[in-house]
Amino acid sequence: MKKQILIAGGGIGGLAAALGSARAGWDVRLYERAPAFTEVGAGVQLGPNVVRCLQAWGLRDALQAVAAFPERIAVRSARSGAELAHMRLGADIAQRYGAAYAAIHRADLQGLLLDAARQQANVHLSLNHTALDCRQEGGVVTLRLSCPADEAGRGDKSIEVEGDALLGADGLRSRIRTQLLGQEPMRSSGHLAYRAVVAQQDLPAALRSMQVTAWLGPRLHVVHYPVRRGELLNIIAIRHGQAPADLDSWDHGANAAELEAALAQTCAPLQDLIRAVPHAGSGWRLWPLLDRPPVAGAHQMAQGLVALLGDAAHPMRPYLAQGAGMAIEDATQLQHSLAMSELEVVLRLRRYALNRWQRNARVQERARRNGVIFHARGPVRWGRDTAMRLLGARLLDVPWLYRGGSAAE
Repeated sequence: MKKQILIAGGGIGGLAAALGSARAGWDVRLYERAPAFTEVGAGVQLGPNVVRCLQAWGLRDALQAVAAFPERIAVRSARSGAELAHMRLGADIAQRYGAAYAAIHRADLQGLLLDAARQQANVHLSLNHTALDCRQEGGVVTLRLSCPADEAGRGDKSIEVEGDALLGADGLRSRIRTQLLGQEPMRSSGHLAYRAVVAQQDLPAALRSMQVTAWLGPRLHVVHYPVRRGELLNIIAIRHGQAPADLDSWDHGANAAELEAALAQTCAPLQDLIRAVPHAGSGWRLWPLLDRPPVAGAHQMAQGLVALLGDAAHPMRPYLAQGAGMAIEDATQLQHSLAMSELEVVLRLRRYALNRWQRNARVQERARRNGVIFHARGPVRWGRDTAMRLLGARLLDVPWLYRGGSAAE
């Protein structure tokens, strides 16, 4: 008889986990609290470690159809505009690591995972279902959910579903995590991220780009890269600043004038790009950066019949461009562990957690450290710029990350 896994959350991580679990031979029941599978419009970068996972699921052509594949990463001084370092991507990185470096709109990534999951006969997707809590007893895990009382969405009711395992993929404020690990305060990074997606054809020719560019300045940096086959340019500007107390969710309208003022001492080309956004697209959205300390052990990713994945397990700062990537890697490892039919389910989830926690913790810590380096001032900034000019691609390449595997590599 097939085992059944319950998944709370239908974002990128939850859908990847549904696909991986189905390919491991499990029946999947996924519950998403929103009325539709949607993603807030922003881009994500996918290193070759992540692209290999998607290719293993047969999604090479689907990815090729919607992603952009930059040929180059360049790092520039936000103050002077001078190039500090660059690394070739394209065929060069594909040859080194067995897969390309891609940049994709979050909605496109979620869409291709959703399509793939729907093609699996053993995946069942339910919208308007919010995970409330869970319990484990007698070799069964029970998930309690809130859902509409009728088809018109009027009223609410509580239901319970049983499974052989439960996966919490319900994000930074995961209720499954709270049930497993208790109430934990999140920490503020002290950074605010402004993001925008604009049509390249609406930008002046000099501002259009088909590469990944990072502009580093004191207490700030800006990254932009193409998505959706190069038709759109994704821009993220991050500066030091504390969010108001009531600004604790991840998507808000942003004040363009505040961002322009924060970048007043940067070079003209960067200021031109920032000023072009309100006229070329739908404007800036504000994202206060919150996270948790790095994963401290396998027990923080699985206990008994319940496991965590993605932001529910290891939210991370965006300075290594691996948030979505680590969730997809999690789903790949989950697939391998669930397929170990000779093991009890508890041991399969334990194996998943043991194989993932150290790597996730290493990526979390490296992302935090990158934020310090990106925003450096004074002598540290001078040393960073000098090292980049001397070492170039050797500093930008991350072999231990792009090869995949364990944190010990």
